Amino acid sequence: MDTIASLFSFITTPVSWVIVQFHSVYGKIFGPDTGWAWGLSIVSLVILIRICLIPLFVKQIKATRAMQTLQPEMKKIQERYKNDKQRQSEEMMKLYKESGTNPLSSCLPILAQSPFFFALYHVLNGIASNQTIGVINESLLASAQKAHIFGAPLAAKFTDGSAKVEALGASLTDVRVVTAIMIVLMSASQFYTQRQLMTKNVDTTVKTPFMQQQKMLMYVFPVMFAVFGINFPVGVLVYWLTTNVWTMGQQMYVIRNNPTPGSKAQAAYLERLTHHVTHHGKTRRRSEKTIIKAIVAKGRDRNEFERGFINALTKSGLVAQADGTVVKGEAQAATLTEDGVATTAAAKRQQPKRQTKAQRQSGGTKAAGDSPSDASDSSDSSQKTTSLEKSDEPQDAKPAAQQPPKGGSNGRSRAQSGQRKGGPQRPKSPSKK
Repeated sequence: MDTIASLFSFITTPVSWVIVQFHSVYGKIFGPDTGWAWGLSIVSLVILIRICLIPLFVKQIKATRAMQTLQPEMKKIQERYKNDKQRQSEEMMKLYKESGTNPLSSCLPILAQSPFFFALYHVLNGIASNQTIGVINESLLASAQKAHIFGAPLAAKFTDGSAKVEALGASLTDVRVVTAIMIVLMSASQFYTQRQLMTKNVDTTVKTPFMQQQKMLMYVFPVMFAVFGINFPVGVLVYWLTTNVWTMGQQMYVIRNNPTPGSKAQAAYLERLTHHVTHHGKTRRRSEKTIIKAIVAKGRDRNEFERGFINALTKSGLVAQADGTVVKGEAQAATLTEDGVATTAAAKRQQPKRQTKAQRQSGGTKAAGDSPSDASDSSDSSQKTTSLEKSDEPQDAKPAAQQPPKGGSNGRSRAQSGQRKGGPQRPKSPSKK
């Protein structure tokens, strides 16, 4: 640990200076030698560090969302090149480069906190060893050694012996009870934070190895905190418990106001947003407009929760715009029929009125003020209709005189057979026997 402390010695002085400044403020309220003054100084140090790390936390959220989006593509690459690890790594790096994501971005807040964590550990270890460090001089060192948090000295550990604990002015039972409670709270807060992420803010429509990995970490991290926590001083336990509580609250805020698409948190958020927008008829916050804008831009790629949100707006007579605003759309407002089926109230296309058979035959009824040309056109059309009707009659209905003669193609053949072309027919002479 001395090697690690020497690596982070460049930040030990700034950390000790921040603690001393907060101690000077709280010392005037609670007393300079109390555990409240030194404990709240450590809590204030955590809050200051986490406020400075908010931009990295936002970047972590974006990186995590991008990694969740790439999970189906990553799974395809793993299946395609499962026998060629080198080609698999090359394709993964190519996918990261094309999408502009970095897997290490999700670890940035933890990596950024590491120097402060080890610097604080080195400062508290110096207090326990009765050594001045950073800007903590001998008077501040004596004051910190007298500080107790619920009966446990600031620099005491769970694994310390009775002699060392008695030198700090405390009993071994108090130290182990306080440190055990703080270790349990630290592990429980870590477990709840990870479980909240897995149960509420993960896209349940995509089953990937990433989800299995997160489930495993949900149980591994609390165990790691419990194992390493017995070697942490009480002041470091205060630091880590505070940062876990901050992370849990920060994550709850993000899950409630900016959930992952396809997750249960998004379904709950869109339900609240639907109630708000339909009640007020507009959006109020910029975050609401950003989410509505993203939903509109997806088009056919919307999930079931987003489609339900758009349908709810349509039924209320509202339309989501491309810029994230919501306006009234009377032409697209939905109404309910008697059987309960939703239909749109948009103007329907008018079908032409069907004419009767008499109107089709006569070319339609004309108004009294029609021009002569219209009348002539009407008469021409009626004549054409009459001629067409006559041509459609069957030929069997023609009179017998108009039918062509049978047995020959012209009248000459009929004359040769003893028949006259016209007039009464000559009677046939009786045959001679």
